[in-house]
Amino acid sequence: MAKNENSCQSLIPSFLYSSSVGSRNGGVLQQPKLWPSSDSGDHGVLSKNFVIPAPTEKLEMYSPTFYMACTAGGILSCGITHTALTPLDVVKCNMQIDPSKYKSISSGFGVLLREQGVKGFFRGWVPTLLGYSAQGACKYGFYEFFKKYYSDIAGPDKYKTLIYLAGSASAEIIADVALCPMEALKVRVQTQPGFARGLADGMPKFIRAQGYSGLYKGIVPLWGRQIPYTMMKFASFETIVEYLYKNVIPTPKDQCSKTLQLGVSFGGGYVAGILCTIVSQPADNLVSFLNNAKGATAGDAVRQLGLWGLFTRGLPLRLAMIGTLTGAQWVIYDAFKVFVGLPTTGGAAPAPVAEA
Repeated sequence: MAKNENSCQSLIPSFLYSSSVGSRNGGVLQQPKLWPSSDSGDHGVLSKNFVIPAPTEKLEMYSPTFYMACTAGGILSCGITHTALTPLDVVKCNMQIDPSKYKSISSGFGVLLREQGVKGFFRGWVPTLLGYSAQGACKYGFYEFFKKYYSDIAGPDKYKTLIYLAGSASAEIIADVALCPMEALKVRVQTQPGFARGLADGMPKFIRAQGYSGLYKGIVPLWGRQIPYTMMKFASFETIVEYLYKNVIPTPKDQCSKTLQLGVSFGGGYVAGILCTIVSQPADNLVSFLNNAKGATAGDAVRQLGLWGLFTRGLPLRLAMIGTLTGAQWVIYDAFKVFVGLPTTGGAAPAPVAEA
C-alpha cells in the first residue's frame, strides 16, 4: 500500500487536520472526510471541532490562531529552557543569598553536591516549569499582539525600536503577574533546603507563613528585573536579526533555508541574552534577597549587598546561563513557528492593517 506523501510530513495523524487547512489539489481546497454529512444517518464518534491544523500549511498572520501558536511556542520556549537550567539556577540563587558559603561557581556546585546530593540540583524544578511556562505564554503571545498593535498605530516601518521596546514591556508586565507566585516559591525552596521538598508541600506552607499577598511581595523588583531584561531581549534581538539579513546574509530572508534562519535566531538570541543579563542583574539580586528573607526590604538588600554587589554578585554564572538560555529560547520559539507554518521572528515589519 503506497504511503501518502503528506502523511510523512507530520507526526500528527492526517485525519485530525482542520478542514480549513485541508489538502490542496491544483489550487482547490478539498475538505477532508472527517465526519459524516448531515444527510447521513451515521453519526461519527469524532466531533467536528476536534481538529488540528496541518503543520505543513501556513497560518494566517495575526489571526487568533496565529496568536495561539505564538503562545504555545512561548510555553515550550521558556518552560523547557528554564527547567533544563535548574541546577545552574540553584547555584546562582545560593551564591546571591549566601556568598560566604557559595564563594564561586565551582565551589558552589561542590557545596551543594556534598550537602544535598544530586537531587539538590533540581530543587524547585516544578515551580520553575509551571512559572516560566506561564510567563513564556504571556511574554511571547502578548509581545506579538502588542508589536502588531503599536505598529498599526505608528504606521509601516516607523519607530520600530520604540515599538519593540513598548511591545515587550507591555507583554512582560502581564507575564510577571503569572510568574511571580512560582518565582517566590522557587527561590524559597532552592535557598532553604529544609523549607519544603517542592510545590505540593511548599505552596501551602508559604501561604500559611506569609499569606497570599506574600506570593506577590516580589512583584515590583520582579518587574524591575524582567521588564528591562525583556525590553533589551526583544529589541536587541529584532535589531540584530534585521541587521544580519540586511548586511551580512546576501540572500533575502524569505529565500533562506529554515536551518539558516534558525541559526540567525540562535546567534541573535545569544547576543541579546548577554545584553539583557547585564541590564537586569541588580534587580535579579534584589528579587533573590527579598524572596529569601521574610520582611526584608530593598533598603536592606542595598545595605547588605552594596551597590557593587547588586551589579556583580552571581553575574558570571548568570551571563553563561542567560546567554545560552536566550539563544535556545529563540531557536525553540522560531522552530515551533516554522513547524506550524509561520515565518521566523525578525527581519520584516508586521503587515499593515487592510483597509475596509
